[in-house]
Amino acid sequence: MQLRALIVDDEPLARTLVRNFLSTDNDITIVGECADGFEALKAIQEQNLDLVFLDIQMPKITGLELLELLEKPPVIVFTTAYDQHAIKAFEMNAIDYLLKPFSKDRFAKALEKAKAACTNKKSFDEKIENLKTNEASSVEKIDRIVVKDGNKIQLIPCDSVLYIEAQDDYVMIYTQGHKYLKQHTMKHFEQVLPKDFARVHRSYIVNIKQVQRLENYDKDSHRIILTNGSAVPVSRSGYADLKSILGL
Repeated sequence: MQLRALIVDDEPLARTLVRNFLSTDNDITIVGECADGFEALKAIQEQNLDLVFLDIQMPKITGLELLELLEKPPVIVFTTAYDQHAIKAFEMNAIDYLLKPFSKDRFAKALEKAKAACTNKKSFDEKIENLKTNEASSVEKIDRIVVKDGNKIQLIPCDSVLYIEAQDDYVMIYTQGHKYLKQHTMKHFEQVLPKDFARVHRSYIVNIKQVQRLENYDKDSHRIILTNGSAVPVSRSGYADLKSILGL
C-alpha cells in the first residue's frame, strides 16, 4: 500500500532529516512539507493524506492546536525537542512520538507503528479521540484558544474570553461581540484554563476578571452579570466556590 505523507516542522534541518529517512522507503510518497501549522492545516484539508510527521512546538499554532482543528486527522507521528508532559500523554494513548534528536533506527520503529495505524485507521481514530480527551491531565495551562471561524483560524487570548457554555459535544466560547463553537468538553477547559476561570454551573465556566456583579435571581438562586451585560446562572455549589474566590 502506497502511503501519502506530509512533513511539518518549522526547522528546515528537521524536515530534511525526516525526508532523508523516508527516501529509502518504497511504501511512502512525500506529497509536501510545511513550516508552520497554518500551512499544514491547508495541506491536510486539500490533500488526501495517510500520514503526517508533526512537530509540536511551532510558530503561529502548535502541533497540538493543529490536531484540535482536524475533524478526521490522518495518522500522526509527533516530533518534539522537549515537552515531557505531552510525551506522557502520547505514551498513555499508545501514539508514537520522536524525541529530537532521533536516530534512524528509532525513526524506523515509529514508521512501522504508523504504517500499522494506517492499515487500522479506526483504531487510530479512537486513540486520537482519547488523546484529545485526556491531554488536559498532562499539559500545562493554556493562554489562548484556537478555533476555526469559517475558513479562518482565530487565536483567542484567554483574557478576552467572557464565558464558556456547554452545548452537547461542543462548547460555545463568548468574547466581546463574538462567539465561537469548538468541539471539546467542559472538563477539558476546566482543567486547562488559567486560575482566573471558574466553573459556576455544570454548563458554564466564567472569567472571574469579567464579572461585574453577583446577584440574586429567584428564590435560592443567583446569577452573574458580566462586563458586557450577559447573565450567567450560578449553581449552589458554584455559588459557594465563587464566594470563596471573590472573598465574599
